[in-house]
Amino acid sequence: MNIQEYFSRISYDGSHKATDLQTLTTIFQHHIQAIPFENLSMHCGETIDLDLQSIYNKIVRKKRGGWCLETNYLLFWALQEIGYDVCILGGNSYDPAKKAYTALIDHILLKVVIKGSSYIADAGFGGAYQAWQPVMLISGKDQPQIPGIFRFMEDNGIWYFEKVKRKHYIPEESVPLTDTPETGNIRKIYSFTLEPRQIDDFQELNTYLQVFPDNLLRKKSICTLQTTEGTYALVGWTFTEMKYNYTEDTDLLQITTLTDEEVEKTLKDKFNIVLENKLTP
Repeated sequence: MNIQEYFSRISYDGSHKATDLQTLTTIFQHHIQAIPFENLSMHCGETIDLDLQSIYNKIVRKKRGGWCLETNYLLFWALQEIGYDVCILGGNSYDPAKKAYTALIDHILLKVVIKGSSYIADAGFGGAYQAWQPVMLISGKDQPQIPGIFRFMEDNGIWYFEKVKRKHYIPEESVPLTDTPETGNIRKIYSFTLEPRQIDDFQELNTYLQVFPDNLLRKKSICTLQTTEGTYALVGWTFTEMKYNYTEDTDLLQITTLTDEEVEKTLKDKFNIVLENKLTP
């Protein structure tokens, strides 16, 4: 495993001599614009192994993406190699349908400390709730980014990550969204504590998510990638292109239903993914 090979994978050719916020932000942005958040392996009959060599081979050498456990673990390795003070944390995703956070940890995120200030660097949420730069770990402060306003709220040692939602403009020719959005303008994303974790703490979760039929990642094949203007998402046969701030406080959403053949072509053209095994969307 070679840090230069990782930099090549994310098209980063800048310096990494200074472990400062600017370098972290640039590497982070290259990472999320090159490496898709995707769970296609489990819909191709492939097993997802949670060890660094397997993840490195899959994402860096085979130019695939991965879900949070994979893409954030790869980022953790890279930041450690560069010399950042970084640790792994565990999160509990918010389920809008149940209006509750998951009881068990089901997400991995990173905390990076720079000159005494802590930042959350999470490259593994994907879609419209993916931050585009590390978010300063401070409670109650609005932190505007291109995807929207993010913030943390802390209560009794539990931190809550949320995003202020924007309106969507969907052109008439687009397929309407079937999921009814939550009322209110705050989207809760996940909660977490600052207890440091090891990757072995997530091995059981990694297995569970691949075999338990009732979780979202088993039910849907998902591939999302951040672009310079917004985000691409392929969920099943539905391809969505989102452009942030198309007009003031409004994102443009263009939605297309694809055929099986178009799914394969879209993965190659939009996400730079060529699968070794056949995908069942």
